[in-house]
Amino acid sequence: MSTQVSESFIKQFEADVHLCYQQNGSKLRNTVRYKNGVKGSSTVFQKVGKGIASQKARHGLVPVMSLDHSPVECELQDYYAGDWVDALDELKLSIDERRVIANSGAYALGRKTDELIINALSQVGSENDVGDYAEVMTKKEILDAFAKLNENDVPDDGQRFGLVGPHQWNALLNIQEFSNSDYAGDNLPFLKGTESRKWLGINWIMHTGLPLDGTNRDCFIFHKTAVGHACGQEVKSDISWHGDHAAHFVNNMMSQGACLIDGTGVIRIKCKEASI
Repeated sequence: MSTQVSESFIKQFEADVHLCYQQNGSKLRNTVRYKNGVKGSSTVFQKVGKGIASQKARHGLVPVMSLDHSPVECELQDYYAGDWVDALDELKLSIDERRVIANSGAYALGRKTDELIINALSQVGSENDVGDYAEVMTKKEILDAFAKLNENDVPDDGQRFGLVGPHQWNALLNIQEFSNSDYAGDNLPFLKGTESRKWLGINWIMHTGLPLDGTNRDCFIFHKTAVGHACGQEVKSDISWHGDHAAHFVNNMMSQGACLIDGTGVIRIKCKEASI
């Protein structure tokens, strides 16, 4: 067989990877602020302080709020996910098998995207912690986190998100207000391919990649503007022939980063990892 891959095959494969990544790769990319097409090794997200309204004298000057602008730098890192495809195996490949390889690369990069965002959430200070690692998640911890979010004047504008692990999701399902459609509804506009619901004005998402140390699980409630995600290079694929391996190497790569912009918009819920 030919040792060259046609240009149309490469373009189609890259399109498959990009589509798979957009559809199923990352669960969290749309839950945070993001910048695309970043040039250079880093970018800056602006953290804007609160404005104060004041009175003015008749015919006087309008008071200036002098909003505080604190730039938060977000560094980009390069990530790769590749695999070999043996030349003789290619004789047996069908369009479905190509999609399998494309899916694998896209999922790997998608998990890395979510890992970056979760690592940024984990940088929140202990002053925004609720719960105890000695206890499983209950309705009380949820309401404590909800109250702290409100105390921090975090906007209740439909852009609040909650991340919990599989066992914590089961605990939430034992709360009538969460499981009953009279109180909660599906969160389909935000996410596809993952279980999610909306309750207390928070878009709840089940995620398996949250920090876990022994039985100590960290869950989070946060506002979209509290975390930033930057992308210098969207998912891209490269296919090259290596005669010494008698195989093509399929490489998927991207350049991305994430950062915590405003810790007051993130609440960490500490709980015990245990079956419900």
